[in-house]
Amino acid sequence: MLTKYKHDYAKIAMGFLSFIPDLKDMDHLKTELKLYTEEPNHVLYLYREARDTDFEGIVGVESGSDFVMLRHLSLSPSVRDLDTEFAALADLHAVYPDKKIMGSLETAPLVAKFNQHRKEAIDGTDTGA
Repeated sequence: MLTKYKHDYAKIAMGFLSFIPDLKDMDHLKTELKLYTEEPNHVLYLYREARDTDFEGIVGVESGSDFVMLRHLSLSPSVRDLDTEFAALADLHAVYPDKKIMGSLETAPLVAKFNQHRKEAIDGTDTGA
């Protein structure tokens, strides 16, 4: 479940963003968070599995007319696995059903795996076998 970022979640969001190696520096982290709060085409979501559970990560995107680019996906170490990443991306796809999900240089491999997984689920095929 994705919840759109609001200022009340600043410390939680900064904690998850700080897991990203490029955002270890506090000034860089604050600049990135400012981008998500001031630029209308940049959106930050907090991720949790269910409504009554704690937040488990963040999903940061840049939205275009026909695409949404995954800029950041950072999860708590306790839930950092492919299944949870795919669940967060499935929730993102539900928010933007008519847009293509793309990845940045850092997130493109994960997005490609997710898109392949989704295609296999729709087609009922398993190309990994």
